[in-house]
Formats: sequence, C-alpha cells, structure tokens
Amino acid sequence: MITIVILAVLAGLFVAFAGFYAEILWFNQLGFTEVFWTERLTRAAVFAAAFLVMGLLVWVSLFLAFRTRPQSINDQLNESVARYQRSLTSMRRLLIFGLPVLMGLFAGTAAQANWDGVLLFFNQEPFGRTDPQFGLDFAFYVFTLPFLNFVIGFLISAVLVSGIAGLLCHYLFGSIRIESSGSFVVEKAARWHVAVAGAVFLLLQGGNWWLNRYATLQDQSGNWAGAMYTDVNAVIPAQTILAVAAVLVAVVFLVTAITARWRFSIIGAAMLVVTAIIGGGIYPFLVQEYQVRPSERTLETPFIERNMELTRYAYGLEGIEQQDYSAAMVPEEGALANDAANTENIRLLDPNLVSAAFGQFQQFRQYYSFPDTLSFDRYEIEGERHDTVIAAREVNVPQDASWVNQHLIYTHGYGLVAANANTVTQEGRPDFTLQGIPTHGALASDQDYEPRIYFGENSPLYSIVGAPEGAAPMELDRPAAQDSQEETQYTFTGDGGPSVGNLFNRLVYALRFQSPEIFLSGDINEESQILYDRQPRERVQKVAPFLEIDQNAYPAIIDGRVKWILEGYTTSNSFPYSAQQQLESATTDALTQGAPALTGQVNYIRNSVKATVDAYDGSVELYAWDDEDPILKSWENVFPNSLQSYSEMSAELLEHVRYPEDMFRVQRELLSRYHVTDPGTFYEGNDAWSVPDDPTRDSDEPQPPYYMTLQMPGQDDSSFSLTSTYIPAVAAGGQQRNVLYGFLAASGDAGTGEDGVKHEDYGQLRLLELPRDTAIPGPGQTQANFDSNNLVSQQLNLLRQGASEVINGNMITLPAGEGILYVQPVYVQSTATDAAYPALRHVLVAFGEEVGFGDTLDEALDDAFGGDSGARVAEGAGVDADAVEEEIDGGGEGATEEEPTTPADEEATTEGDEDDSTEPTPGAGSGDVAEVREQILDAWQDSQEAFEAGDWASYGEAQDRLAQAIADLEALESE
Repeated sequence: MITIVILAVLAGLFVAFAGFYAEILWFNQLGFTEVFWTERLTRAAVFAAAFLVMGLLVWVSLFLAFRTRPQSINDQLNESVARYQRSLTSMRRLLIFGLPVLMGLFAGTAAQANWDGVLLFFNQEPFGRTDPQFGLDFAFYVFTLPFLNFVIGFLISAVLVSGIAGLLCHYLFGSIRIESSGSFVVEKAARWHVAVAGAVFLLLQGGNWWLNRYATLQDQSGNWAGAMYTDVNAVIPAQTILAVAAVLVAVVFLVTAITARWRFSIIGAAMLVVTAIIGGGIYPFLVQEYQVRPSERTLETPFIERNMELTRYAYGLEGIEQQDYSAAMVPEEGALANDAANTENIRLLDPNLVSAAFGQFQQFRQYYSFPDTLSFDRYEIEGERHDTVIAAREVNVPQDASWVNQHLIYTHGYGLVAANANTVTQEGRPDFTLQGIPTHGALASDQDYEPRIYFGENSPLYSIVGAPEGAAPMELDRPAAQDSQEETQYTFTGDGGPSVGNLFNRLVYALRFQSPEIFLSGDINEESQILYDRQPRERVQKVAPFLEIDQNAYPAIIDGRVKWILEGYTTSNSFPYSAQQQLESATTDALTQGAPALTGQVNYIRNSVKATVDAYDGSVELYAWDDEDPILKSWENVFPNSLQSYSEMSAELLEHVRYPEDMFRVQRELLSRYHVTDPGTFYEGNDAWSVPDDPTRDSDEPQPPYYMTLQMPGQDDSSFSLTSTYIPAVAAGGQQRNVLYGFLAASGDAGTGEDGVKHEDYGQLRLLELPRDTAIPGPGQTQANFDSNNLVSQQLNLLRQGASEVINGNMITLPAGEGILYVQPVYVQSTATDAAYPALRHVLVAFGEEVGFGDTLDEALDDAFGGDSGARVAEGAGVDADAVEEEIDGGGEGATEEEPTTPADEEATTEGDEDDSTEPTPGAGSGDVAEVREQILDAWQDSQEAFEAGDWASYGEAQDRLAQAIADLEALESE
C-alpha cells in the first residue's frame, strides 16, 4: 500500500510538472519567457509573503496562548471545557503547527491573485496630472491606493484570524474563564494578548479609514462618479475623525494591558462604534437630505464638472471635435456632386452576410471554411485604395475524423479571399480581388505572400508538423488547382511550436492533451513540432496577461505574410472622478453575441498595444502604440523586453492598422451622456442620447459600428473611419423617438507611407450634433420608411413569393449632400437548398423622408434625388438585372459544385413598377395587368421547381414563358 501511495503521488506530481514544463516550452518558443517567469515568480513571492504573515501570526498567537496557560485550575473549569482541553493537549503539535499552515495556504492562495497590482505598485509611472481634491498624482489612485488597500485588508484579516485563534486557545486552556462564583477572570498573559491584538486591529482600521478619504474620489454609488458635495464636506471629514479616534482608542487598549482596567477600553470602543455610525452614515445622510437636495444643482455643479472632465480624460474623449450640423431634409438634384469621396466608397457588400457567398465560390473543399462574420480592411490596387471585405480560408476538420486526420494531415488553411466592399458582379456576387487556389486576382498582383494559415480563429486544438528534408510529408496542403481533384502535400518549415522530437517531450504533451497517440504514434519524427494555443486572441492574451484583448482579430497581408492584427487595452477601475463602465454590456451589440466578450468594470481605458500574430509560424509581436499611457509604461518597466515601440512597425503594417472596435463601443456609450459640455444640462439629463437598435435584426441589441472610408464635414481628405449614430434616450415613462441626434466617426488611418511614422489624424473622434428639434429619421425610422414604401414593398414582395428570402443588409449612415444619407443593400437568397447564398439584388437609399430604390447604387441615388444625384459611385456598385437569366442558365460561373443560384427578379425591374401608383395605367385594364403578373409568378415558380429537379427542358420552357410574360407586362404598362 505504501508503494502504491508513493507511486500515485509521484504520478500526480509528474502530471502537474508536465503541464508546467509544457508552458515553459511554449513561452520559450515564442520568446516570452520573461512574461512567464515574472508572473509566476511574483505569484510565488506574494503567496509566500501572505503564507508567512498569516501563518506566523496564527502560530505566535497559538504558541503564546498555550505556553502561558494556567497550570493548576482544572478544578475551576466546567466538564465540557476540560474535555476539550484534554483533547487539544493530546494533539497540540498538530494544532499549533497545522492550523497556521492551513490558514497560510488559504491566505497565500487568495493573495497571489493580486500579483499584477503588486508589480504595478513597485514599477509605477506618474500620470503628470493631479486630482482636484487632494492634489495627488493620478498614479496614487491607480497604482498606490489599490496596493495599500490590499495590504491593509490582508493584515486586518490576518490579525482577526490570529486574534480569534488566540482568544479561543486562552478560553479553552483557562486563561479566560468564568469561575463558579460567577466572576469573569482574564489572566495577565491573556489580557496582554487581547489588548495588543485589539490595538493593532484598531491601528489598521484607522489606516483603512484614512485611505477611505481618498477612495471617495473613486466612488460610483451616487448619480455621478467621484466625491460630491456630501463626500467632500461630510464623509471625508468624518473619515479623518474616525482615523484619529481609532489611533486614540488603540492607545487606550495598550494602557489597559498595563493597568488591567477594561472599562476605558470598552467605553472607547463603544464610542468609536457610535462615531462610525454617526460620522459614516447619519451625518452624511442629513447633509445630503437637508442641505444638498434642496440646492443640489448649485452645490453639485463644481463636482459634476470634475466628473465630466476626468471621465472624458479617462476614456480618451478630451480631444473630440464636436460640430453642429444642420442637416438638410429635402434632397436636391446634384446635391452629391461634391461628395465623391463618400459616395464612391459606400459599402454594399455586408461582411456580416456574405460568408455563405465566400464559401460557395472560394471554399473548394469541405476541409476549408470561412468565419460567419468577415473582416473589413482597405488595400491599394493599381494606385487606388479600396475598402475590402477579407477573410482567411481556414482549415475545418470534422470532430469525428481520425486522430491522424485531425492532428497530422489537416493542419492548415490556405490563403486569403478578398472582395471590393463597394462593388459586386453583375450577378450580385462578391467582386473578388483576391481569390482561388493558387491565389490570383487584382490584389494578388500587388501581394506576393505566404498563403498557409496554421494559426487562426478556427485552427485545430493542436497539430503535429515538420519532417526531415527529403522525407515524405504527410500534411495535406491544398487542391492542385481550384478545379482539380488532386491534392498537394506540404511540410511545415517554420519555427511554430515546441519540439516533440524526443520521447520525454512526447510524454509531456501526451499528458498535456490527454492523448496517448502523441506518445505512441510512429508518424512523429525527430523534427516534429506541436502547434497549439493557435487562436490569435488566446495567443496574445497569454503573452500579455496585463491586457484586455479586443473581440475582433482581422487578417492582413503584411510584408509577404498573413498576419492577424489585434487590439490590446490597458484598463483600470480606480481612476478618480471617472464614471465606471461594465465592459461586457458596453461592448455588446447585434453582431457580438457568442464572441469572447471583454468583462469587468473599468473607468479608464487606452488602446495602448497593437499586436500581430503570424498566421504561418504563430510568432507574436507587441507594439507599444500609446507610448504616453502611464499604465503601459509601468508594464514596460515590468517586462522591458516584451514590447516594441510602434516606431518599429513597417509602413505596410501601419497601413492596415485601424481604430479598435471595442474601444469605440465603450467611447460611444459614454458619449451618449458625456457629449454634453454644460454641467447644468448634464445635471438635468434632458439631452441624453442612446445608440439605436439594429433595424435589420429582430433583437433589441444596439446597432454595430461600421467601418467605411469617409470624409467628414470640415475634413480636407477622407479617412478609413469607424462610425455610429445616436438617437434620443428614452425618457422615464416616455416613448422612443427614432430621430437622428448625432453621428460619430473615429479616424482609423494610421499609416503615412513611412516605416514607424504614425498619421497625426489617427484616432481623432468627430461628432456631428444635429439640432435637438431635428426631424431627420434615425436608422429605425428609415427602415420603417423603406418597408412601407409602395414601390419597395411591391418589388420585394414579389421576390418573397418565390422560393426565396429577402435579407436587408447593413444600413450605412453617412453625412452627404449637406444632410444625412442612408444606404442599405438588399440581398436575395434561395430557400430551396442549403447551398444557397445571399446575392445583392437592389439598393435602398434615403435622404430625409425621401426613399430611393434601384438595381444599382447610382439608380437608387438618382431616384431619391430627383433624377440626378450628382454622385460618383464605383463602377459595379449594384446589379445588372439583364445578367440574372444568364447566371441561371450558366449555373453560376466560378462555382465549384452544382448549386441553385439566387432567384431572378426580372419581374421586379420593369419600368412600369417604378410608379408608386396602384391605379391601372391608361389603355390597360386592371384585370389584364393582374393576369399578366400572375403569369409572371407562375412561370417563375415553374422554372424554380424545374431547376431544383434538374429538368432542363421544362426549365427552358418556363424561362421562355417568363420572358414573354414580362414583355407583355411592359407592353401593357407602356400603353
């Protein structure tokens, strides 16, 4: 049994060691051992310190209580106490040594979680700005105060635990007892023990009250964050008095230890409790109710100003440009002539909808996949910059595949796929600029890159790769060509993971992944590497545990490599006078459900780090983006070799850096209240805004922000921006007004064409404020206008009657034509097959209450602006209705497998349907028109059924009837 127990313990220790050793190998391979060891050693040091302090105090307390116990009073103890005493005496060694160890383990485990606060305290950098109440640098509140609170809180716990342990020991061994005469006896040793412990506790509590004076500046419990009038004039003075009183009562306790007169200590403690109740509760309540409330606006104004100023600073909103924008309501001909920078870049390809289209035309094999939501970036093609929807073609291995297939064969994806954001093909498909296997396209001519994706958002749990030169590779690489049934093979040649070329490492990882195949497989060789922790967000989080990582990682071609770009945030919840935000709720919108959301409470945030993860070898680079952020500078003191200056970023990487989404979400949430600059208006709260719900979805989640190339009013040049809108907040008991109050844009162009040079306009926030009595429709009202428009509803209802679904794309809002322009692509998707994809069929626009509808963006704009919008739009910004039949007949050029295409909508594009009137046209009876429309619908349904059945003769006949019926309708309505 002893042998079995020893072997079991050794096996458990080896399993624990295997996990630890695997982590060492992983960090060492990436070059971030500094992070690994600094964190672990700091945790160990904090654990040891807490263990020793707690354990030593408990041990000393028990040791002294036991050593000074009375020796001959057994006859004065009641039987139950005597029985406990005999039991404890027999196991006193276990009690005196075991209890301190147990308490120390609990204390150390809890304390080591504060490793980051300890490191920041000892490596802190000043903010260079002071608070308005005490004149202390903000670093005191962000770094020093949390550390002091942690230390004092821990010491109070340790003193309480050790004091209680000593008190119980004194009682059980008779130093504190009630004699048979009824008298209460406290021996001298017990008196000193209790009095000293009480005095130390009171001194620590006094320190706690003293620190609470500063903590009032971090308070979030009132209507506004920070110390308000009552805090400054009642709470802070009361905390000061309590701190001094605690010191005085502690002195009284020490006097009691000498004089044995407990009366003064008891009176002092009681008075301290009464003072705490009055000073900490009753007095502030009276000041708030009878002094502040009757004159709240006047008395609180200076403190509201502090809250407004420091909240804006804490969230990076100080430099926001706010501009009044009197938007026109009525569109005029030629109004968009001066807005070419905006109209040429209106995005029609919705990255949240077209993943299925990417899959149909660019997946090629079942072992590839695209994410549900694609990424948005910009690329230069033939000297012109284009907004681009882009995605990585990642490997997708079924979970029921064999172990060899999952971990040795299907190891990586292949290539990026990109399409213009503002154009589509004649058939409504993505206009690909980077496509195929091998990769080709307009963008490919400028981008020669390594296409293999070993590290991505859908990578397997782990893969084992690598083989000696000349050995037969096992990895499946890609199809020989996109239309070929043959596959090529490949062997990973990078340095992407720890070696599993020796038996010991193989055993370690077999235990790490609970996979004996790693140890037993004969297909692993001396040059094999194991790739794991492959998701970019997870990878950066591990090497930078001091950062919050944005939900969205996006791929870009950087200097011949595919790199994932991620945003890292430094945060704090201790900043003075700044309003607190719950990250999860602030960063949740209609598109982020299921994403790895940010969590926790913060009242300070900076986008301090840009990170990249190489999709081929997994290497991580951290760039100190906000080199003025004191929190980041403090972490650079902790990890001096882990971050690079942003001046090390290449010009190509800078060109693909953009404004971070989660940071923008947090900022727009704050600006819904903090756009107000007048404290009186802010106090009244009558100009609060809200982010509108996404009108294209049934949920009540906020509309997501959208990237687009945009030239804001007053800007000389356009920039790649992140945008959002505001509508009025719902008043208490009121009804939501869905009219536009604000438009927010953040400039995201970071590159200047030079290595390491950041564009000075990057990160500039611009807020257009519309008049408060505005009648400009908000996104929800605009969607209602689209849905209720006679022409739009008529045309789209025709499409819905077939085996198809109409899908509203993202509603883009932008300032144009001296007003607000809304643009929404309309997609149609067949419901008859799982292989369907949404294809763009129409475009909706709105300016004020005027709605425009067309097959192309140009047509829709001209429709809304009275025949000539003056806009310049990208060629291909819409659908050529005449190409629909050709697409159906051809079965979808470029598709790799037979699939039904999106239902044609020829009947929805006739000239007669552009008239909103429901009256019959002159010369044609209403019955004739209705009959022909019925023929169109019947012919369309027949052709769809024939297509699905593969009956091409019937399909051709139905198409002929459809063409003839459309011609008849045109003839009737033109008479």
